[in-house]
Amino acid sequence: MQKALRKPLPKRVISRTLLLFLCSYFVFLVLWIQVKDDYGWMVTWGTSKLTALLNNVDFEEMAKKKNMIEATFSPGGRHANLLVDIPVRTSSYTFNAPLTFAIMAALFPFISRRWRAYGEALAILFGVHCLYVFSIESNTLCMTLAQRGLGEIGKLRLYAYQFLWEFTDNMVIRFEPFLIGFYAFIRFRKPGSLERMGGKKQ
Repeated sequence: MQKALRKPLPKRVISRTLLLFLCSYFVFLVLWIQVKDDYGWMVTWGTSKLTALLNNVDFEEMAKKKNMIEATFSPGGRHANLLVDIPVRTSSYTFNAPLTFAIMAALFPFISRRWRAYGEALAILFGVHCLYVFSIESNTLCMTLAQRGLGEIGKLRLYAYQFLWEFTDNMVIRFEPFLIGFYAFIRFRKPGSLERMGGKKQ
């Protein structure tokens, strides 16, 4: 029995998808520039509360610095007067957001249950950003306290936070748009969408 062949991807499909991606990217880029600072403040504030809780320290305050947000922690107790300032550069973890939105927009014709698909994509994006802030704050905080001999911080915990920070910064953030796009397409693609993209089988 002759093996079914798949037609090449129609040029009009490629052109429309590419045009949709490029147009939406520039639109999302302009919009994101307007809101990224407020978004970064919200993510840093909420995540800093979690960082303080899980690391048994006090979250003191946040302040906007030049191109970044600075979160301040203290060990509490006898060392309550010691402050640890951790700068978090918003653009370091949000620079890929417009690209993520553009990829999701380009997938619009090929996915079903779109409300759920986009909702899950945004939830994953938000979770990745919170993970970035948590990992940099926890790693910096534990390293600083360990160097100053404050509290019992085991090597395993230090290594775990260092690995989490390096993995998130070097891998997750950089591949985030493609991972989210791949997840949304595989999970929510319309039945037969690949066949329509490549033409009907012969």
